[in-house]
Amino acid sequence: MQLAPKASVIISTYNQPKWLALVLHSYNIQTESNFELIIADDGSDEETKVVIDTFSKQTDLNVIHVWQEDKGFRKTKILNKAIVVSNSEYLIFTDGDCIARADFVETHLKLKQSNCALSGGYFKLTKTLSLSINKAIVDSQKCFDKQWLLIKGQPKTFKLNKLTTSKIKAIVLNALTPTKATFDGMNVSCYKKDIMAVNGFDERMQYGGEDREVGERMMNNGVRFKQVRYSAICVHLHHERPYKNEEAEALNLKIRLETKKNKLIYTKFGIKR
Repeated sequence: MQLAPKASVIISTYNQPKWLALVLHSYNIQTESNFELIIADDGSDEETKVVIDTFSKQTDLNVIHVWQEDKGFRKTKILNKAIVVSNSEYLIFTDGDCIARADFVETHLKLKQSNCALSGGYFKLTKTLSLSINKAIVDSQKCFDKQWLLIKGQPKTFKLNKLTTSKIKAIVLNALTPTKATFDGMNVSCYKKDIMAVNGFDERMQYGGEDREVGERMMNNGVRFKQVRYSAICVHLHHERPYKNEEAEALNLKIRLETKKNKLIYTKFGIKR
């Protein structure tokens, strides 16, 4: 009898096949192997399908490709579809441009707590460095090595501490960071029942804070958010954001303000209609 996966890693993507290939590869070398991959695809073309199909043949992981027609930015809708088809009680959300360190899944599972969500972060690579990353570099984990990154031209900033391998340093920095623990879709995990209880993502939301809003409803429903930005590590590959627009951000802000003001725990525009 096949064991149920310990986690479902839900990766959102849209027409970034080169980046997605590297990200998928990073999940093939995880220290924890009992998890499934669900690609939440907001209408990518055939090139992305080829990347996913190729990877599926090269891995022992269960890979589920959830796709919807391209009708503009509908990330919240495809994420809800991914949640519904997931086969685990624990969900890890990330993006198709975030390469996971080899202990990423193991760390989320080790730190998970009942009635709690884990709020991670990412370390942004420069455009030049992003273009130089390949599967061999992911295998060697050099893209998580501060010294290697500095040699390759990554600017030296405090944010390099996000790549620490010291568990003690990570605990201290997680406790001291002024950054609030929130639901950030590139690196966050929670129990499936907790996100289902608030009816998943609000599908009215466009780009900009669409992931934060579901976390705010979860908080209103009693779920605690724990900071793990220095423990659960991923690096973000550079890309432009042509889908950013002020009108969408204004709509999102209005929805979020309503959620906060009325302490909403449920959306009528989510998984169940």
